[in-house]
Amino acid sequence: MTLLTLCWEFFKTGLFSVGGGLATLPFLFEMGNKHPDWFSVQDLTNMVAVAESTPGPIGVNMSTYVGSTVAGVLGGIIATLSLILPSIIVILIIARILEKFSDSKLVKDVFYGLRPAVVGMLFASVLSVFESSLFGGNFMNGVDLRYLALFAVLVFGIFKLKKHPILYIGIGALIGIIFGF
Repeated sequence: MTLLTLCWEFFKTGLFSVGGGLATLPFLFEMGNKHPDWFSVQDLTNMVAVAESTPGPIGVNMSTYVGSTVAGVLGGIIATLSLILPSIIVILIIARILEKFSDSKLVKDVFYGLRPAVVGMLFASVLSVFESSLFGGNFMNGVDLRYLALFAVLVFGIFKLKKHPILYIGIGALIGIIFGF
Protein backbone atom coordinates (compact mmCIF):
# COMPACT_ATOMS: atom_id res chain seq x y z
CA MET A 1 0.00 0.00 0.00
CA THR A 2 2.87 2.40 0.78
CA LEU A 3 4.33 1.93 -2.70
CA LEU A 4 0.96 2.72 -4.31
CA THR A 5 0.61 5.81 -2.11
CA LEU A 6 4.12 6.94 -3.07
CA CYS A 7 3.29 6.36 -6.71
CA TRP A 8 0.05 8.35 -6.50
CA GLU A 9 1.49 11.25 -4.48
CA PHE A 10 4.49 11.72 -6.77
CA PHE A 11 2.44 11.23 -9.93
CA LYS A 12 0.17 14.09 -8.78
CA THR A 13 3.21 16.18 -7.91
CA GLY A 14 4.76 15.55 -11.30
CA LEU A 15 1.51 16.30 -13.08
CA PHE A 16 0.82 19.64 -11.41
CA SER A 17 4.25 21.06 -10.53
CA VAL A 18 4.58 23.22 -13.62
CA GLY A 19 7.81 25.16 -13.82
CA GLY A 20 10.58 22.81 -12.79
CA GLY A 21 11.96 21.19 -9.69
CA LEU A 22 11.38 24.06 -7.29
CA ALA A 23 7.71 24.01 -8.25
CA THR A 24 7.50 20.62 -6.52
CA LEU A 25 8.11 22.27 -3.13
CA PRO A 26 4.50 23.31 -2.39
CA PHE A 27 3.40 19.76 -3.17
CA LEU A 28 6.11 18.33 -0.96
CA PHE A 29 5.08 20.61 1.91
CA GLU A 30 1.52 19.35 1.49
CA MET A 31 2.76 15.76 1.26
CA GLY A 32 4.75 16.18 4.49
CA ASN A 33 1.66 17.49 6.25
CA LYS A 34 -0.49 14.69 4.85
CA HIS A 35 2.08 11.97 5.61
CA PRO A 36 4.06 13.21 8.65
CA ASP A 37 5.53 9.75 9.11
CA TRP A 38 7.34 10.25 5.78
CA PHE A 39 9.11 13.52 6.56
CA SER A 40 8.78 16.73 8.56
CA VAL A 41 9.10 20.33 7.41
CA GLN A 42 12.61 20.34 8.90
CA ASP A 43 13.41 17.18 6.92
CA LEU A 44 12.14 18.94 3.81
CA THR A 45 14.48 21.85 4.41
CA ASN A 46 17.37 19.40 4.71
CA MET A 47 16.20 17.62 1.56
CA VAL A 48 16.24 20.91 -0.36
CA ALA A 49 19.82 21.54 0.80
CA VAL A 50 20.93 18.04 -0.22
CA ALA A 51 18.99 18.07 -3.49
CA GLU A 52 20.42 21.48 -4.42
CA SER A 53 23.97 20.35 -3.68
CA THR A 54 23.82 17.09 -5.64
CA PRO A 55 23.76 16.63 -9.42
CA GLY A 56 20.40 16.36 -11.10
CA PRO A 57 17.04 18.07 -10.99
CA ILE A 58 15.89 19.05 -7.50
CA GLY A 59 12.42 17.50 -7.86
CA VAL A 60 13.85 14.19 -9.02
CA ASN A 61 16.46 14.19 -6.26
CA MET A 62 13.82 14.91 -3.63
CA SER A 63 11.41 12.27 -4.92
CA THR A 64 14.19 9.70 -4.90
CA TYR A 65 15.15 10.71 -1.36
CA VAL A 66 11.58 10.57 -0.02
CA GLY A 67 10.80 7.31 -1.80
CA SER A 68 13.94 5.60 -0.56
CA THR A 69 13.41 6.91 2.97
CA VAL A 70 9.83 5.66 3.05
CA ALA A 71 10.18 2.35 1.19
CA GLY A 72 13.82 1.62 0.40
CA VAL A 73 15.41 1.40 -3.03
CA LEU A 74 12.18 0.26 -4.69
CA GLY A 75 10.35 3.22 -3.13
CA GLY A 76 12.99 5.60 -4.49
CA ILE A 77 12.64 4.15 -7.98
CA ILE A 78 8.82 4.24 -7.88
CA ALA A 79 8.67 7.80 -6.52
CA THR A 80 11.14 9.04 -9.13
CA LEU A 81 9.43 7.32 -12.06
CA SER A 82 6.04 8.50 -10.81
CA LEU A 83 7.30 12.09 -10.66
CA ILE A 84 8.69 12.12 -14.21
CA LEU A 85 5.98 10.05 -15.95
CA PRO A 86 3.44 12.90 -16.18
CA SER A 87 6.09 15.14 -17.76
CA ILE A 88 6.83 12.57 -20.41
CA ILE A 89 3.15 12.14 -21.19
CA VAL A 90 2.42 15.89 -21.20
CA ILE A 91 5.47 16.72 -23.32
CA LEU A 92 4.46 14.17 -25.93
CA ILE A 93 0.92 15.59 -26.05
CA ILE A 94 2.07 19.23 -26.12
CA ALA A 95 4.58 18.54 -28.86
CA ARG A 96 1.76 17.20 -31.03
CA ILE A 97 -0.54 20.10 -30.21
CA LEU A 98 2.12 22.75 -30.75
CA GLU A 99 2.90 21.34 -34.17
CA LYS A 100 -0.69 22.09 -35.17
CA PHE A 101 -1.52 25.19 -33.09
CA SER A 102 1.77 27.03 -32.48
CA ASP A 103 0.40 30.25 -34.01
CA SER A 104 -2.85 30.14 -32.02
CA LYS A 105 -3.57 33.15 -29.79
CA LEU A 106 -5.23 30.82 -27.25
CA VAL A 107 -2.09 28.67 -26.94
CA LYS A 108 0.09 31.77 -26.49
CA ASP A 109 -2.33 33.17 -23.89
CA VAL A 110 -2.22 29.90 -21.93
CA PHE A 111 1.57 30.05 -21.72
CA TYR A 112 1.54 33.73 -20.72
CA GLY A 113 -1.00 32.93 -18.00
CA LEU A 114 1.07 30.05 -16.65
CA ARG A 115 4.14 32.21 -16.04
CA PRO A 116 2.81 34.33 -13.14
CA ALA A 117 1.13 31.29 -11.60
CA VAL A 118 4.42 29.40 -11.58
CA VAL A 119 6.30 32.41 -10.17
CA GLY A 120 3.71 32.67 -7.38
CA MET A 121 4.15 29.00 -6.51
CA LEU A 122 7.94 29.37 -6.51
CA PHE A 123 7.75 32.49 -4.34
CA ALA A 124 5.53 30.70 -1.81
CA SER A 125 8.05 27.84 -1.72
CA VAL A 126 10.96 30.21 -1.22
CA LEU A 127 9.13 31.86 1.68
CA SER A 128 8.45 28.47 3.28
CA VAL A 129 12.10 27.39 3.00
CA PHE A 130 13.22 30.85 4.22
CA GLU A 131 10.92 30.61 7.25
CA SER A 132 12.04 27.10 8.05
CA SER A 133 15.74 27.91 7.61
CA LEU A 134 15.98 31.19 9.50
CA PHE A 135 13.08 30.99 11.94
CA GLY A 136 12.84 27.29 12.74
CA GLY A 137 9.57 26.96 10.82
CA ASN A 138 7.69 29.81 12.53
CA PHE A 139 8.28 33.55 12.12
CA MET A 140 7.00 34.03 15.68
CA ASN A 141 9.99 32.08 17.08
CA GLY A 142 12.36 34.86 16.10
CA VAL A 143 15.37 34.58 13.89
CA ASP A 144 18.44 32.55 14.78
CA LEU A 145 21.25 35.08 14.33
CA ARG A 146 23.74 32.41 13.25
CA TYR A 147 21.54 31.42 10.32
CA LEU A 148 20.84 35.05 9.47
CA ALA A 149 24.56 35.90 9.48
CA LEU A 150 25.38 32.95 7.24
CA PHE A 151 22.49 33.87 4.96
CA ALA A 152 23.65 37.49 4.70
CA VAL A 153 27.28 36.57 3.99
CA LEU A 154 26.29 34.08 1.30
CA VAL A 155 23.79 36.44 -0.36
CA PHE A 156 26.46 39.16 -0.39
CA GLY A 157 28.96 36.74 -1.92
CA ILE A 158 26.53 35.52 -4.55
CA PHE A 159 25.62 39.02 -5.72
CA LYS A 160 28.99 40.75 -5.30
CA LEU A 161 31.66 38.09 -5.81
CA LYS A 162 29.78 36.05 -8.43
CA LYS A 163 31.68 32.83 -7.85
CA HIS A 164 30.51 29.36 -8.78
CA PRO A 165 27.47 28.18 -6.73
CA ILE A 166 29.34 25.10 -5.52
CA LEU A 167 31.66 27.45 -3.59
CA TYR A 168 28.72 28.84 -1.60
CA ILE A 169 27.30 25.38 -0.99
CA GLY A 170 30.69 24.28 0.30
CA ILE A 171 31.05 27.37 2.50
CA GLY A 172 27.58 26.79 3.97
CA ALA A 173 28.36 23.14 4.67
CA LEU A 174 31.74 23.96 6.19
CA ILE A 175 30.33 26.66 8.46
CA GLY A 176 27.54 24.26 9.48
CA ILE A 177 30.14 21.68 10.47
CA ILE A 178 32.43 24.11 12.26
CA PHE A 179 29.72 25.89 14.24
CA GLY A 180 27.44 22.88 14.73
CA PHE A 181 24.37 24.28 13.01
